[in-house]
Amino acid sequence: MKISAGKKLPLWATVVRNMLIALVAVSLVQGFLVKVYRIPSGSMEPTLRGSADGGDRILVNRLAYFGSGPGNGDIVVFTRPDSWQAESAVPRSGGVAGLARSFGDVTGIGPSNDRFMVKRVVATGGQTISCCADDGKLRVDGQPVEEPYIFEDLPFEAGSLDCQTSPRSLRCVPSFTVPEGELVVLGDHRSNSVDSVIACRTPVIDSAGECVRTIPSSAVVGQVSGRFWPLNRAGGVG
Repeated sequence: MKISAGKKLPLWATVVRNMLIALVAVSLVQGFLVKVYRIPSGSMEPTLRGSADGGDRILVNRLAYFGSGPGNGDIVVFTRPDSWQAESAVPRSGGVAGLARSFGDVTGIGPSNDRFMVKRVVATGGQTISCCADDGKLRVDGQPVEEPYIFEDLPFEAGSLDCQTSPRSLRCVPSFTVPEGELVVLGDHRSNSVDSVIACRTPVIDSAGECVRTIPSSAVVGQVSGRFWPLNRAGGVG
């Protein structure tokens, strides 16, 4: 008895099938291995360039913290807490625009949703941060942190614009001990970043560190491993 090989699909159906298979494969890779993310703002410049319409495309290693947690200096993507404002100037939207943003989350083509943010970890659970001594540097557990990546930091001048003068430097952050399981994250573009200490950037603050806010380690999607687009900026990040 002759066995039929089955009816051959028309070309359009084959194309659609292959596209769906490819999309599912990309979704699975991003869900468990490497996520593509498009930088929505300038808060991490010059390390990562961004804009409201999307900037650098980066690769995020979702397995980087398997069995461990982020460390100081790591650049991470995390789910934005509900209490944090979005940095992208593009509002949330439904319909076709909303679908386009979801597609951007999956593929890196087009803008991403604003529920993700990218920052640098500066302190982890149990560590104490403060700023600033006379050198104007951020301190972690009393030790100054070398941060060559900082762009356009807020002004600070010992004796004339520091944490004891009036007005004080907006760079100042009161001593704050990070709860276990939490992280303090800052943007490299210190004067233009919605981050853990934005509420401290005011003329008057208390000394209890209540202006510092944290994110849970569990909110971290993964570690930024590098840029892949545009090609002239492709490479690792530090």
